[in-house]
Amino acid sequence: MRGSNSILQVAVTLCLALTVMAHNVLLPAQGIRCFFEPLKKGDELSITYQFGDRDAQSSEQLRGDFMIYAPGRQEVVRILRDSSHGEIEFTATTNGKYEYCFSNENSNINTKDVTFNIHGVVWVDLDDPNSNTLDSAVRKLSNLIQEVEDEQSYIVIRERTHRNTAESTNDRVKWWSMFQLGVVVLNSLFQIYYLKRFFEVTSFV
Repeated sequence: MRGSNSILQVAVTLCLALTVMAHNVLLPAQGIRCFFEPLKKGDELSITYQFGDRDAQSSEQLRGDFMIYAPGRQEVVRILRDSSHGEIEFTATTNGKYEYCFSNENSNINTKDVTFNIHGVVWVDLDDPNSNTLDSAVRKLSNLIQEVEDEQSYIVIRERTHRNTAESTNDRVKWWSMFQLGVVVLNSLFQIYYLKRFFEVTSFV
């Protein structure tokens, strides 16, 4: 029976891990979006995020502000200004709802979005006879797998931005090359015309 319970707990843990997905929200121009996480003292919270642009033609790497507030906004736990992406880990010092916000207050761009992931780690007391070390190991493994998936999603966003930048640069190079070619052709035609006029002999009868 104990073995069956362990297997059931592992299965439940894996199911919970699989339900963790990346969150993606659109930030309003000159606005801010905030979220809450209820934590107990000693809990760890890890937040990874990446700012992006929902405009598929955009080649600019967008940036924004990120901050975490203690329960009741009594203090600022962490803050990152003008960042394109980041990762923050902290340990709750008190029980309550911790608020984290993504700010677009200094920008008029209305297509900026942010993709973020929340990883919560609850400390397990190894001296507790009811603690399940196998469950703890599976939870850690699930968190590591989720972190790899999150990093892959961020790489996709960065690759899209870099691809748009490269395509935009290629277009500029193409049009500049065509302009230079046009100048060379016109200059050649002018020189031919000028030299032809120079060697023409005017005869008078």
